[in-house]
Amino acid sequence: MIKGTLACMALALSGCAGVGQVEPWQKGILAKPAMSFQADPLAQKFTEHVHASREGASGGTGATGGGCGCY
Repeated sequence: MIKGTLACMALALSGCAGVGQVEPWQKGILAKPAMSFQADPLAQKFTEHVHASREGASGGTGATGGGCGCY
């Protein structure tokens, strides 16, 4: 059991060793909108604003202020 687990871990880690650095000309592919986590960045900003206004929460998203919605 332990030998199998160690073999799987070694195999997984050896697969990561072959990954090199991202070259400057490849970074444009990673910056495409399709590679983003949010489908709609504007909707995400709106949701963060509503959360900060309603909950009086700040931090973690870069927004500051009290519960009134003012900055």
